[in-house]
Amino acid sequence: MPDDTGGMVVFDYTAWATRYPVLAQAVAQDQAQAFFDQACLYLANTPAGPVRDLARRAMLLGLLVAHIATLELPQAQGGQAGLVGRVASATQGSVTVSTAYATLAERAAWFAQTAYGAAFWAATRGLRQARYVPDARRRMPPWG
Repeated sequence: MPDDTGGMVVFDYTAWATRYPVLAQAVAQDQAQAFFDQACLYLANTPAGPVRDLARRAMLLGLLVAHIATLELPQAQGGQAGLVGRVASATQGSVTVSTAYATLAERAAWFAQTAYGAAFWAATRGLRQARYVPDARRRMPPWG
């Protein structure tokens, strides 16, 4: 998946299909490419993005492609149900289910819908923490 020439990961369907063979049976190459393009909305695929290591970025984007594929595929092909968010309430007689989408405090809810998304969320924990970058210039007091 990594492409050393431009500092961007180029999607490699063969490598992705080897890593996720169950999903590859249901996801065609052009569909996987579309999922990869969507995954780049969630994780910047640029040299200036938060993940500079191309191999690591390729792995994370592959997880996102698997996550999106699992959410998008019909259930008959191994996809998730059409519900988004956590189940807020359920009734058994005449079957009623309601979901609640993630609030700001529950940002991981979208990712937690699949094992691939949960793995991505866990692997990117360090990207969601504040980083202190000290100012390299020595500041002189204004009074001399």
